[in-house]
Amino acid sequence: MIDALMTMLASTTEPIRGPFGIDPVIVHLGPLALRWYSLAYLFGIILAWWYLLKLLRQPGAPMARRHADDLVFYGTLGVILGGRLGYVIFYKPVEYFQNPAEILRLWDGGMSFHGGVIGVSLGILYLAWRQKLDWLRIHDYVACCAPFGLFLGRLANFVNGELWGAPTDLPWGVVFPTGGALPRQPSQLYEAALEGLLLFLILFYMFWRTRARYQPGKLVGTFILVYGVSRFAVEFVREPDEHLVHFAQVTHLHMGQWLSLPMIVAGLYLVLTANKREARVRPVPADEPAAA
Repeated sequence: MIDALMTMLASTTEPIRGPFGIDPVIVHLGPLALRWYSLAYLFGIILAWWYLLKLLRQPGAPMARRHADDLVFYGTLGVILGGRLGYVIFYKPVEYFQNPAEILRLWDGGMSFHGGVIGVSLGILYLAWRQKLDWLRIHDYVACCAPFGLFLGRLANFVNGELWGAPTDLPWGVVFPTGGALPRQPSQLYEAALEGLLLFLILFYMFWRTRARYQPGKLVGTFILVYGVSRFAVEFVREPDEHLVHFAQVTHLHMGQWLSLPMIVAGLYLVLTANKREARVRPVPADEPAAA
């Protein structure tokens, strides 16, 4: 009955033509163009910084307010460099290594979330080593802030008309300008809801309503676990990049799914072993600088 109802709706509903006439470029400033994607990165970082400061005001914070400024710098650098190099290595190694100058053309697009995660983690490890802080607990706090950028980034993907899903006859199928005449799954919006909104709500509850912040690795483990499962699931209705179609056919999984599998395993390990690490955390008043 449900299938029949969905078929009836699909046959009587015109596909959505997106992304609703929104130009990916907000304004041209001479030779430069301000894009929604760039704005998503900017606001994602600002919101993450604001929320991080709010978290650090709570008892038992792993670092002081002064460390947050350095963390934002290293984190931003890690997102940009790691995201770009991750895309180069994971998605188009041959093309970019034949034309290395193209790696610097960030305005042409091409960023990898998995590469960004590695970049941010390296930045956190460097900060923790330099300031003698608990690197795993810093990861926990950063994980709570990351969904802001993920949510805005996926909305920007939708506005750009990129990373769309497979053809569909569902009534909410979207005809993207670069996706041909067929309506497609708005997979960017699925990812925004799962990787952004849902993941934020889960981590929000865990931080503010449970003792997860006192169990090193539990929050970041939940983050990479939920993200990995969400990304793995959405990839089934997401169209692989044109140059990776053959890879998906041969391996039976998309590149994003292969990259998500280690995240799922690592996330499970961190969550299941977090209780054993609670003893090393000492809650302190909010006005003290740190707890290691």
